[in-house]
Amino acid sequence: MRTLSSVLLLTLLLTIPGAEAQAPGRDQAVQALAGADARARRDAAARLGEIGTMADVKALAAALRDPDADTRERAEEAMWRIWARSGNAEVDRLYQTGIEQMSAGGLNEAIATFSRIIAIDPGFAEGWNKRATLYFLAGELRKSLADCDEVIKRNPYHFGALAGYAHIYVQLERYDRALEYSRRALEVNPNLDAVKRNIEMLEEMLAQRRRRTI
Repeated sequence: MRTLSSVLLLTLLLTIPGAEAQAPGRDQAVQALAGADARARRDAAARLGEIGTMADVKALAAALRDPDADTRERAEEAMWRIWARSGNAEVDRLYQTGIEQMSAGGLNEAIATFSRIIAIDPGFAEGWNKRATLYFLAGELRKSLADCDEVIKRNPYHFGALAGYAHIYVQLERYDRALEYSRRALEVNPNLDAVKRNIEMLEEMLAQRRRRTI
């Protein structure tokens, strides 16, 4: 009954006039995310993308296996949105600057910006993740691996960093490790089609290597 009540409440809040001022809170959204109504689950995932915190990531990770495709997609988007919020206004401002630098191809500038973010708030996992990506693009693979380690220490649900490990290990020709991390990424988020294709490729590559050694 509590689940049904939360679903009905969330639906009403999203449809009645003035719903913007009465949007559901985090607890209501988390309850609705586990409810029976698909529309309410979609709306709940989107709402958590707006107001959710790291404490809500576990519930969103479970929603990555939701039978409704839209809910799965919104849950993934919500996780990325939550990860990008540090809760520190200065860090969030620098984060946007770093993203703009990345988009413009300014690798060194962006690395400096995310290094500054890490110095200010080393607990902000996404600062490490973005610098890991930049180090990878710059060919600094060992530094990228080290930053991925820092991401997973702080956010074990970070399927992006897990997939990132796989890309790094492919470059290092450590295909066994690449396969391991690809599988770990897929365990967290089973909707990663590119990772599924990489797993198939790596499995075949390793099978061929084993056949050649027989």
